Order: sequence, then structure tokens, then C-alpha cells
Amino acid sequence: MDTIRVGIIMNGVTGRMGTNQHLVRSINAIRAQGGVALAAGRTIMPDPILVGRNAAKLEALAQEHNVARWTTDLDAALANRDDAIYFDSASTGMRSDLVRRAIIAGKHIYTEKPVAPTLADALDLYRRAEEAGVKHGVVQDKLWLPGLMKLKTLIDSGYFGRILSVRGEFGYWVFEGDWQPAQRPSWNYRKEDDGGIIVDMLCHWRYVLDHLFDGVKSVACVGATHIPQRFDESGKAYAATAEDAAYATFELENGVIAQINSSWCTRVRRDDLATFHVDGTLGSAVAGLTECFIQPRAATPKPVWNPDVPQTIDFFATWQKMPNNRAYDNAFKVEWELFLRHVVEGGSFRWNLLEGAKGVQLAELGMKSWSERRVLDVPALTA
Repeated sequence: MDTIRVGIIMNGVTGRMGTNQHLVRSINAIRAQGGVALAAGRTIMPDPILVGRNAAKLEALAQEHNVARWTTDLDAALANRDDAIYFDSASTGMRSDLVRRAIIAGKHIYTEKPVAPTLADALDLYRRAEEAGVKHGVVQDKLWLPGLMKLKTLIDSGYFGRILSVRGEFGYWVFEGDWQPAQRPSWNYRKEDDGGIIVDMLCHWRYVLDHLFDGVKSVACVGATHIPQRFDESGKAYAATAEDAAYATFELENGVIAQINSSWCTRVRRDDLATFHVDGTLGSAVAGLTECFIQPRAATPKPVWNPDVPQTIDFFATWQKMPNNRAYDNAFKVEWELFLRHVVEGGSFRWNLLEGAKGVQLAELGMKSWSERRVLDVPALTA
């Protein structure tokens, strides 16, 4: 068997998502399964080196997860020709400069999103990567969630007929941090640290809408800072300067209307932390992260509006859960495997830095829409 080692510089993986989703459930999971299988008995084996600013955290993380290499010297890591990929899950404000340095060093780029704080920066990264001839990809994990993959199966099979609308609900109550620790880092709620739910989540909704339904044509967005004061990791009060909720409406190129609420100030009474309700002429579906429920036209109940008597229909009971007809892997791991194959075998990789720039574009337009209180068109992006 021919094993192809691929060295990966993993920067910023001491954070929650970097550790759990990218190191543990993706790269280490790939190593544990024996690598990524290619044709003719070949296998890709990732070899990570952990990079960050805190030596103690890096050493502990490396030891806990059986990673042989770690360093606080990013320049030295980038200078090592034996490591072909630079992966970034550091803070958004630092990302574009770090990715730029990696491109100059000739590394292939795989990065979390937002890929940059501004659209101009994001497009600059794409152009530099193209000019340098390096391969590049952006994490677009929600496309490989079981619930959304089931939803895509319905779309591709023509189940909906003509799709009319999409209604998304994302979020949960993030504790303020005073009487109970917050589930998210404090920088998420400080605009000066590139926090805010619009830049965080509209990047996701761009690729979900573009890839499942159709291109985003226009956006109207209103943000809000519902909780003005929160408490940081040390229990110190701070002013929340970034929005913690966003209410957005999108018109798609095919006429579908999508409404997606994103909030860290909502208590959940739905099937999952994120749900997408799709209505079509022939049927409807509600997809969560893992499950998808359907209600075809012939099985749709016939309610009658009468506010004077209690509702007699158990609406939840009128939906059918789609079966798990296949095995679903971790969404982050699936895209990692696709990118590793792309690096070794070449070919196209749709989820690249230009796709990442589209997410930044929509976030910028969402912020502008909120500021100017108007609907904004979404121009096509070109290199």
C-alpha cells in the first residue's frame, strides 16, 4: 500500500471548535481510520503540527490527542517544506494576514470562516491564492449535516414540486455569564474583536442557500443587541458591543423567499438548534442538524381557523421522519477528506476562497441593510 503523507499546519486549534471538530473529529478520526483511501490502494495520511501562541495549551492538547508536533513559531512552521497545508481557525481579525503569509510560503489553504473581516480582504486572498497556484478551500460544514443532506435528496428528487419558501430558525439561549458560564466566548459579543452574529452566521446561510436552493439575489436584515451587558471568562462584566440576533430575509434568483432568524437570545421549542422549513407545491419538509421530517401534499391536514375552540390537530404528529438509508459521517470530517483528496489528486474544489468571499459579502450587505434600513441587491462576485 502506498501511503502519502500530507503535513498540515493547524493554527488556532486550541479553541473549542478547532479542537473538537477539526483536530479530534476530523484529522485524528482520519488518522484512526487509517487515512483517506484513494484508488489503486493508495492512502492519504495527515500529519498535523499544532500552532498557537500558548505553549502550555499546545503541549497539553498535543499530549492528550497523541499529536507528535507542536510549536509557537508560525514562521518556522510555514518555512517547513514538508508541510503542504495551512489550516486556520484562529480569530477572524487575524485570519486574512495569517492566510496571506501562508500563501506567500506556498502552502495550500484550508480555512474556517469568515475568511476575512472585509470583502476586499476576502477577494484579495482568493486572487493571491490563484496567482500563487495553491489549492484552497473554506469550511462549509453544514452542507454535510445529515439533516441538510436529506433535504438535498428531497430537492434533487423533485419532491417539493416548485419550492415557494424557506424559513430558518437558528439559535439558543447563551447565558450571560454571571450566574452560569456562557457557552460561547466573550469576544463573540464585542464588535471591536470582530464579534457579532451577522458576520458569523450570514456566511453560513450564504452557502446553504446558494448550494441547496439558488443564488442569493437580495437581502434585508435587521440586527439587535438584546443583552447589552455580559460577563467574560473571568466573571468580569463587559459591554456587549456586537449584535446577538439577526433577522434576515433573502430573495433567491429563482424567486424563492428565504427568511432566517439567528439568535443567541432565544429559548428553543423546535426539533433542533437549527431548523429549515421548506414549503413547496407538492410537499413540505423540516430539516434539523440530523433529522428531516416531511409532509407530502396528499397527507397535508386541513385545519380550519377558529380561535374560539382549542386546536384539535396535533400538527407535529402529521409529519413523517425520513429514514437513515445511509451512514452519515461528521460533517467537518467529510469536507476535510474531500480537500485532502483535492490536494493530492487535483481537480476542482467548489468550496474555495471565492465561495468564502461570497459569505463575507452577504454579511457586509446584511450589516449595511441594517444600517440603512433597506433591501440591498447582492452583486455577482468575479475574480
